[in-house]
Amino acid sequence: MCIEAQTATTRALQRYSLNGQTMGTRYSAVFYARPGLDQIAISRSLFAAVDEVDRQMSPWKPDSALNRLNAAPLQQWLPIPRQLLQVLQCALQVSRLSGGTFDIGVGDLVNAWGFGAERSQPDPARIDQLHTQPRQLAADVLQLDIANSRVLKQAAVSLDLCGIAKGYGVDQLACCLDDWGITNYLVGIDGEMRAQGCKPDGQPWVVAMEKPVRGVREVLGVLEIGNAAIATSGDYRHWVELDGKTFSHTMQPGQQAPVSGSLTAVSVIESSCMLADAWATALLVAGPQAGPALVQARGMDAVFVLRDGDGFRELSSVQGRLQP
Repeated sequence: MCIEAQTATTRALQRYSLNGQTMGTRYSAVFYARPGLDQIAISRSLFAAVDEVDRQMSPWKPDSALNRLNAAPLQQWLPIPRQLLQVLQCALQVSRLSGGTFDIGVGDLVNAWGFGAERSQPDPARIDQLHTQPRQLAADVLQLDIANSRVLKQAAVSLDLCGIAKGYGVDQLACCLDDWGITNYLVGIDGEMRAQGCKPDGQPWVVAMEKPVRGVREVLGVLEIGNAAIATSGDYRHWVELDGKTFSHTMQPGQQAPVSGSLTAVSVIESSCMLADAWATALLVAGPQAGPALVQARGMDAVFVLRDGDGFRELSSVQGRLQP
């Protein structure tokens, strides 16, 4: 974990910057607060918050609650941690609202294409096999008992939470700073961010949008956010090659294959990073026509980035109104 402190002259607040490793990437927390806070204690609590999410929801940890759920027998109630229950509840809700474009029941596809814990390269035979099998959405086969924090699988399903767990982890970072009484912060895990309050000079937090080019880390544009979260899903960060073609890590449940087409990235602004994360994935899968239609119907804030020749074209929505 790294700790950096810098005195801010405005309003006698101090700038703090804490970060560390989680979920195969890094988390960060930048905030302004009174001088003299116990940075070591705050840093430890931030790490504990994201580590708990990772231990429950990681597909790479054999003893995670997620993997225990995947291995659980059918038609039997399984007690699960409250945090995992919250994520499953949100995931199933977004799945239904998006018409199934967001589906956490794609773990077998993720593994077959080499993006999961089981493999690092595509398995063509397994991919072909999955194409011949009927598929049900996780929302249709999982039954949640909210009051007793348990879940029942009505049919075989392989769950993968990579499209929502990172966003939930960001929300846990925010909750951690809230508990410390910190009211002006920007927290994130990789490209998923959540902001609260503003900088001491009254300026909003600024988040960069990455240019969707594989192997290149350049800024496409910036967004100002306050008391909100932003998450981005794209086809350019993680991919594999098969038969001379590249394929993204995001799966289309209906096609049982990685996403493809002109839509290369979607950023969503929501009240929580968990929601932003799930909806960014849902809209990327929905595609360049159905995605904007969804945000219009639901009154959402989103930015779509589409390939346009050798460049890119942006389509943004503010409260569901597409911008000219």
